[in-house]
Amino acid sequence: MSQDINKTFSLEYFPARTEKSEQSLAEARRELSKLKPAFASVTFGAGGSTQDGTYQTVKAIIQEDGIDAAPHISCISTNRDSLKLMLSDYRELGVSRLVALRGDIPSGYGMAEHNELRYANELVEFIRQQTGDHFTIEVAAYPEFHPQASSAQADLKNFKRKVDAGADSAITQYFFNPDAYFRFIDDCQRMGVNIPITPGIMPITNYKQLARFSDACGAEIPRWIRKRLESYGDNLESIREFGLDVVTHLCEQLLDGGAPGLHFYSMNRAEPVKTIWNELKLSG
Repeated sequence: MSQDINKTFSLEYFPARTEKSEQSLAEARRELSKLKPAFASVTFGAGGSTQDGTYQTVKAIIQEDGIDAAPHISCISTNRDSLKLMLSDYRELGVSRLVALRGDIPSGYGMAEHNELRYANELVEFIRQQTGDHFTIEVAAYPEFHPQASSAQADLKNFKRKVDAGADSAITQYFFNPDAYFRFIDDCQRMGVNIPITPGIMPITNYKQLARFSDACGAEIPRWIRKRLESYGDNLESIREFGLDVVTHLCEQLLDGGAPGLHFYSMNRAEPVKTIWNELKLSG
């Protein structure tokens, strides 16, 4: 299915920590850059633990792949001065898009120990104060709600605060239930939030890994998908084939329902994203 040229298709990488993973990342970047995504976002670890790796990966994406890159920036374990320097460095590098997040809290860290900016809306406001409209600012959205939110309504209000602070658009946590996304969009519109909210897409290639990630981030794997994946045991080929069908169909439903694009969590692997991308006949 050929898609509307106005939709935005993008993907995510994480910085490599070892020589072997550096090679895997380079191979994934080389293959996925051929798809001509609108941009590639780059994560960092809890508390900004891979911040230098994030910068180097962003630099490589821009200079070697010829793709726009969007570094993740967190307000955890940082302060205004270091953020100013980081924003200046990214402007000089040619970055025009950021993903502004509170960030994962390192183990043993309490909210009282956080530095000057504690929440993502404060970070968005700070970026706007320092750089005006230079950056397109993406923020996170949670159709199934943030696992640490006190309630669904509280999470929606928190999302609105980020938008009111100056966010341009949002990327969601991954999910497998399209109704959760469409209900979330309806809820946002009722609050007067009308920015583009792009679904985050996680290819299914390894059930144990997916279950671990999902339990940690609060993403629900519907029971019928869980049971089918469990039934395949260690048969990775069957898991990949089933996962391809499920995720491709999910993407079709989202795009047909009006989603502004798709953002693929690549896990630094090219083939799963390439396969779904080509099945959908997407254009960058």
